[in-house]
Amino acid sequence: MKTTTVLIVEDERKLLQTLADFLRLNGYKTYTAGDGLEGIRAFREHREEIDCVLLDVMLPFADGNEVLKQIRLSSNVPVIMLTAKEEVEDQVESFSHGADDYIVKPYSLAVVKMHLEAVLKRFWQDMDFLEAGDIRIETASKRVFVCGEPVDMTPKEFEVMQFFLKNEGVVLEREKILDSVWGYQYIGDTRTVDTIVKQLRKKLGGAPYIQTVYGIGYRFEGKGNGKEA
Repeated sequence: MKTTTVLIVEDERKLLQTLADFLRLNGYKTYTAGDGLEGIRAFREHREEIDCVLLDVMLPFADGNEVLKQIRLSSNVPVIMLTAKEEVEDQVESFSHGADDYIVKPYSLAVVKMHLEAVLKRFWQDMDFLEAGDIRIETASKRVFVCGEPVDMTPKEFEVMQFFLKNEGVVLEREKILDSVWGYQYIGDTRTVDTIVKQLRKKLGGAPYIQTVYGIGYRFEGKGNGKEA
């Protein structure tokens, strides 16, 4: 199971550390940032890992709404605003920029955890998942995880991987894979499929998930049983 990763952007250092320690004790992985610009950099650096952002509104260098706008340029990851501002107008502004939730200070750590769990539950329910053995695909974000660790893939590698998971245990002819992923109008030949499979096997760490069926094509087994070659 993938560990949930949270980015916390908060300029009150003591509160930042308290939140991070609390979430780690509850099984979360955390990244932290003490100002707006640092928060933007941290998100860009760890974007593929981050599942949710706890974002203070009143931050130095770039306020929380500006950080939120930067996040929304490349991601729909859930963002919970943390702020001492109680005015409706302030909340409306954050929601208009794409915030998912809003917690007013002072708050208890238990309340933060409840909001975090609720937001993530809603977000994950809206996403499509494919799972087989230790492999998990998030189809909406086009991310692949093996044993909880993200694996970078090109768009075509992702499409082939997704096709394999949707057809787990089925013997797939090279031509069928080619037609389903590249389309009937593709000019290339089945060696393209073999090349992608070779790349996928390398990225999957050599585990025999993708098995060769000689003279026909490939079969994907989520448990990784059998032989590749």
